[in-house]
Amino acid sequence: MSATPTSSLSTLGAGFSSEALGSQAVFRSVLQALSQPGSPVAIAHDAEVPATGHAASAAVLLALLDSECTLWLSPTLAASQAGTWLRFHTGCVLVDVPAQARFAWVAEGDGMPLLESLQRGSDEYPDQSATCVIDVSVLAPAVEGAGAWRLTGPGIQVAQHLCVAGLPEDFERQWAANHGAFPRGVDLVLATATHIAGLPRTTRIDSPAVEA
Repeated sequence: MSATPTSSLSTLGAGFSSEALGSQAVFRSVLQALSQPGSPVAIAHDAEVPATGHAASAAVLLALLDSECTLWLSPTLAASQAGTWLRFHTGCVLVDVPAQARFAWVAEGDGMPLLESLQRGSDEYPDQSATCVIDVSVLAPAVEGAGAWRLTGPGIQVAQHLCVAGLPEDFERQWAANHGAFPRGVDLVLATATHIAGLPRTTRIDSPAVEA
């Protein structure tokens, strides 16, 4: 199990004021985001989230994690109280290696583990795969031709256009390989401080067209 910074539990922020209602509300928002890929969803909560990492990401993990979940944190988060806070409120197990985690949280500016290095399930058990929550700097709906992704797939009527900033340069290559491995693959939740957007493995990303 990964070590966490020494801190007094009295300094940790509270979780949801109502654990059941708070978790259910955020969980519904996550389901909405994953069932409507690329459509930003506001995350409303009253948890006293850690100072490090985006607030929406912390609330999502607070709602999703439990004592049977393994969690990997990127270096900035691992060096903060984020892991201690999540472990205290959810009972999750922190791990040092991304491949051991069913959930991963990547802070803005930290390197993202290769998607192929995360648990991708199997053809028989595709649900035994990782969900990765990634903090990004920009997450906004866009119009076609505005330099945004064009997303297609289940949950999208025709196409959804999304502007994202803060991902590695080779992300689209990695995502194409992840999408091509279906039914295996990693699911992503992209997050700013207040909103999330789902990117399930079933979603295809087309790069912005290059204008003449």
